[in-house]
Amino acid sequence: MKTVLKFLGGYFKRLDKILPLICAALTVFDIILVYSMYENGFIGVKVYETQLYSAVIGFVAALLIGMIDYKFMSKVWYIYAPAALILQFLLFTPLAIQRDDDIAWLDLGAFTIQPSEILKLAFILTLSTHIVKLGDKINSLPHLLLLCVHGLFPVALIIIQGDAGSALVFLFIFLCMLFAAGISWKYILVSAAAVPPILYVAWNYIMGDHHRIRILMLFDKELQEQERLDAYMQQYNGTIALGSGQLTGLGFHSDSYTYVPEIYNDFVFSYIGMTLGFIGCMAVVITLTVLCLKLLSNASAACDMLGKLICTGVFAMVTFHCIINIGMVLSVIPVIGIPLPFISTGGTSMIMMYASIGLVLSVSTHKEKAKHMFYTEKD
Repeated sequence: MKTVLKFLGGYFKRLDKILPLICAALTVFDIILVYSMYENGFIGVKVYETQLYSAVIGFVAALLIGMIDYKFMSKVWYIYAPAALILQFLLFTPLAIQRDDDIAWLDLGAFTIQPSEILKLAFILTLSTHIVKLGDKINSLPHLLLLCVHGLFPVALIIIQGDAGSALVFLFIFLCMLFAAGISWKYILVSAAAVPPILYVAWNYIMGDHHRIRILMLFDKELQEQERLDAYMQQYNGTIALGSGQLTGLGFHSDSYTYVPEIYNDFVFSYIGMTLGFIGCMAVVITLTVLCLKLLSNASAACDMLGKLICTGVFAMVTFHCIINIGMVLSVIPVIGIPLPFISTGGTSMIMMYASIGLVLSVSTHKEKAKHMFYTEKD
């Protein structure tokens, strides 16, 4: 018992307390927000309860993961990576749930999960491990090509399943981690030159008509008018709802709310603007910005390349989610179904966001050579 208490005391002494406090503040705000949605009839009680339970589970999971040495987690990739891939491949079975134009959810009876959220963490850990094992060989073309296969395989898999938003998250994580690992500028320039032909192929041969319409609507006012009751309705109503709150918002109880599809999930920022106004929106943006900068700071302060890459991967994931989600509501980015971290509803997303914070806590907590949970670093 004394050993356990001593371990816990040492852990909480080394713990980066600012990071979980930021996340907890966002989550408390989220629970208040989601409860108001329930009171106003936007969601059922089950959605609220799921969000509450997921937040508690996620926060505890973050602290527990922070106790485990990230080097140990890196070494046992052969356990969680296949498990995450199996869950993703189950989307090709009758267990999958078809929603609109994508297949991203699994029906496990008592609950549903989104496997791509679990795969993101496995991807960050395995890609970090792969890059560290390469070391100076990262700029060797054969090794770099294998690294690209590692990085682009989940992107291709998820695109096949129709979840373009999650595929872009994986791609952004991959690119940020490669940059942090020190990839040669010659490869960066070659990749930049390849972007135009890739976009041409994607636009003409990969994207569906609904994808192209979502992009064209951002620039074509006439098309927006044509699609106002169809493809553009969500963004149009979301923008109206966002602006309806003006400076201080309509409050959590009003008869003047604007209906927005998925306002509790992908378009939750519209609800923030509608109820709390510009002030509420800016408070959320500032808090999320502080969170992203804290993750970047942890990456810079990591004591080895493995820790740096893990923190960079989590930073890339959280930052991309924030930019894309808010950009969708502002109608400057097409609707691609990306939740706002710690605020949008969704049990899998909430728990896995906290699990990713746990990885960063592990990196910041296990800087010194000492005996840690499940792992003893050797000289």
